[in-house]
Amino acid sequence: MRTMALILTASLFSAGALAAGYSENKSGDLSNSGLTPTVVKLKLGNNAISGKYGVKSGAIDRDYFTIKIPVGQQLSAITLEPETQVGINVSFIGIQKGKQVTVSPVGGSPEGLLGWTHYGTDDEGTDILPAIGQGAGAKGFVPPLGPGSYSFWVQETATCDCQYRFTFHVTTPAQ
Repeated sequence: MRTMALILTASLFSAGALAAGYSENKSGDLSNSGLTPTVVKLKLGNNAISGKYGVKSGAIDRDYFTIKIPVGQQLSAITLEPETQVGINVSFIGIQKGKQVTVSPVGGSPEGLLGWTHYGTDDEGTDILPAIGQGAGAKGFVPPLGPGSYSFWVQETATCDCQYRFTFHVTTPAQ
């Protein structure tokens, strides 16, 4: 029984076929506004979301997107993939419950966010969802995230033409 559980866990985080996701290279730029984030449809399984970010010509390229976790499913992990590049050591990801990110990106306070974290190349291949849930000043949470809408804000503040890739793991709760 324990061996079967380990095999199932390993298959969840393996680089197998993707269920769904979003790629800016294929589908266009993700929204630059937290009030009108791009809707990204996820399915049960592994879902890749990738984009480009950084400071270009003095302008910050922020990406905002919303996902919906259906009843009977959960967001159990977000893996930072090795294709991710960061400008100066770390980048930022934040999450707010609902269909918008209403927290100002220039306000300096994470109040109103469900969670956030800085991530860097040292985090590649790891689940960053627990770190997001522990972001100082945010509401906080312990994974997994249950049914509902969640909006994400991804940002790199260094001058770069960088890219990121996350795998969102949508699972059914253990019975």
